[in-house]
Amino acid sequence: QVQLVESGGGLVQVGGSRRLSCAASGRTFSMYAMGWFRQAPGKQREFVAAMRWSGDRTYYADSVKGRFTISRDSARNTVYLQMNSLKPEDTAVYHCAASRGYSTDTYYYTGSSAYNDWGQGTQVTVSS
Repeated sequence: QVQLVESGGGLVQVGGSRRLSCAASGRTFSMYAMGWFRQAPGKQREFVAAMRWSGDRTYYADSVKGRFTISRDSARNTVYLQMNSLKPEDTAVYHCAASRGYSTDTYYYTGSSAYNDWGQGTQVTVSS
């Protein structure tokens, strides 16, 4: 099992930036990919971004493409989500997740079912 702890959430103004971090511990050697999902009040959880732990592939939701960047520091077992040009609709609880499944399918890591371990989440509120 992998334990995940997110940090970096908070209140940010429209157009601003925020960087989220997710520190992994435990059986990190078993991770093939990590992802970020978010859930706004009254809405279903949705995919935001993901990357293979090898760093050779990243995936983004259309709604964040060009504004958000996922990256990782393998030495620290930490994945980041750099969020720029934030909009009110980005307001949500952001969760990171770790996948122990390997797939070359383009859409595999965009689905929550691909992930085995989840963090508690960190709130991001974008205000105007």
